[in-house]
Amino acid sequence: MPRGPRPVVPWIPHHVTHRGNNRGLIFINPDDYQFYLACLKWAKTLYRCRIYAYVLMTNHVHLLLDPAHVAHLGSSMKRVAGRYTRYMNKRYGRTGTLWEGRFRSALVERERYLLAACRYIEMNPVRAGIVMHPREYPWSSYLIHAEGKTNSLVDCDPWYESLGIDAHTRGRAYETWLEESIPKGEWDSIRMAIRRSGWAGSEQFGKQIAVILGRVVENRPPGRPKHTAKINLSPFFK
Repeated sequence: MPRGPRPVVPWIPHHVTHRGNNRGLIFINPDDYQFYLACLKWAKTLYRCRIYAYVLMTNHVHLLLDPAHVAHLGSSMKRVAGRYTRYMNKRYGRTGTLWEGRFRSALVERERYLLAACRYIEMNPVRAGIVMHPREYPWSSYLIHAEGKTNSLVDCDPWYESLGIDAHTRGRAYETWLEESIPKGEWDSIRMAIRRSGWAGSEQFGKQIAVILGRVVENRPPGRPKHTAKINLSPFFK
């Protein structure tokens, strides 16, 4: 069964993941990470996407993007993936695809889940057992948020800016918040939204997305549904 159109809404954050083919390495040395970030910055300028958070792992990336146009999310990711693939093929004498198909994305409710998605993304190296604390991992947006470092790649959203009156205060508040206990179900909701190409947020947010797109974005696994499956749409139309 062909996959349906990717749900994209301008000026709403999208949590994006893209994995290496067969979970293979996409970053080998520090220059590779730097070049990928340069590709992101180039695409951000070209397609007017805001970037709120990122982490570059050895075999996949997580990004939190806010596109200005419905076509800009796919276009920016396609350009970044293509440019980076050409770089890797030339540098390491490889051929063929680098990425595992198309990227995945999920809509993120700004009010309730934007900072939660940032936390999920920046804690990825800790969950993977690579570091004990996100400050130890150099290839994420954590230090920008926690230490208020200036960076032309990452944009500050209003919810982050509301944490304090200046960069230092915001950084300390963000660091404290990041280290608090994670609400039950928060990470599962974010993880499943990505897997299902759905949305992370309240049911009211789901209703709003349905109105904007003119169709229900179902938070269900991708692929062909079983014949016995019954999808409950009632929460969207109460």
